[in-house]
Amino acid sequence: MVGQWGKEDDEKVVIRCYNDLRDIIQMEWVEKSCEIGNDQTFLFTDTLGDPLCRIRNTPLSTMLVADVGTKLVGCIQGSVKPVKFHDKSVNVGYVLGLRVVPPYRRCGIASILVRKLEEWFVSHNVDYAYMATQKDNDASLGLFVGTLGYTVFRNPAILVNPVNPGRNLKLPSDIVIRKLKVEEAASWYRTHVAPTTDFFPDDIDQILRNKLSMGTWVAYYNNNDKINSWAILSVWNSSKVFKLRIGKAPLSYLLLTKVCNLVGRFLMFLGLTALPDLFSTFGFYFLYGVHAEGPLCGNLVRALCDHVNNMAASDDGGACKVLVVEVDGESNGGDLMRCVPHWKMLSCDDDTWCIKPLKCEEKMSDLGEFNDMFWKSKPGTLFVDPRDV
Repeated sequence: MVGQWGKEDDEKVVIRCYNDLRDIIQMEWVEKSCEIGNDQTFLFTDTLGDPLCRIRNTPLSTMLVADVGTKLVGCIQGSVKPVKFHDKSVNVGYVLGLRVVPPYRRCGIASILVRKLEEWFVSHNVDYAYMATQKDNDASLGLFVGTLGYTVFRNPAILVNPVNPGRNLKLPSDIVIRKLKVEEAASWYRTHVAPTTDFFPDDIDQILRNKLSMGTWVAYYNNNDKINSWAILSVWNSSKVFKLRIGKAPLSYLLLTKVCNLVGRFLMFLGLTALPDLFSTFGFYFLYGVHAEGPLCGNLVRALCDHVNNMAASDDGGACKVLVVEVDGESNGGDLMRCVPHWKMLSCDDDTWCIKPLKCEEKMSDLGEFNDMFWKSKPGTLFVDPRDV
């Protein structure tokens, strides 16, 4: 696949499928050249030697790379899955891992990569393509929304809570926490979560059976008078897929980390959580399928999160240093944000999801018709698939 771009007339960009044997060394260089971050903070990703780690657990996926001459200068990944969206069963394609090395940016290579991936989506019966970025990422939004016709449709919040390996958190004595079998968890999700949730995966059974899924837990009160309140969540061990490291951070964060390390024993004695060392590589547990109902469900959500904290504190030899939850800011997402334990300085509320119709694009006179259809439908809560993290 050859695309037109604007650097030099005698150079052409060639888009092809990633070849692990041929490309892995150049891919390491591309990743290092495209670290995520801004002037203050950089988030380094350690793929543990597997450039495809973020899409290996999806039902159908691909990775495309861009060559200019003998140089690999860009890449993009995509995955396909069946979900429920606006009360319909559709196939959605997730766009992720878009990278173009700095010397070759602003030449149209990113646009070519996305369009070629969209063509691959269409060939695999995808109805909608979607992607996630930060709301202040002007370059990404300019490309997807401004140039490629995507529409912003959700603004979830990413909540991050540090794991304190020094002690177990005490759980309330009046709350029962029970681990569900896979069949029971899938039935619970389909009965109680799917009817009010967008992007609920049709293959929830496969997610729950995945080797990275650590299990599903439900919490409820042992007092029969409070039986109408309950909460549920599942845990995905992202530490087994890739690890992260903060490369640069504000001076205040560095100083606070040092102070926490020095007085960690006293913080433990006072029942407080120390700030973990995130400047060496660390893993995380992703809490997904978080859902709660009933007038007293807030404490149940917190109890489940504390239960997972205790799991992380004793597992993986300390590899898991934070718990991550992504909740929708709409509907009951705001309630979950108040219930889920998190540190504001580690969390962010600027995640932005954008979507684009693929199959129906030719049938609509312009994108405005899709926008009218989209916004007239009342959205449910958002299910964040752990395979997309």
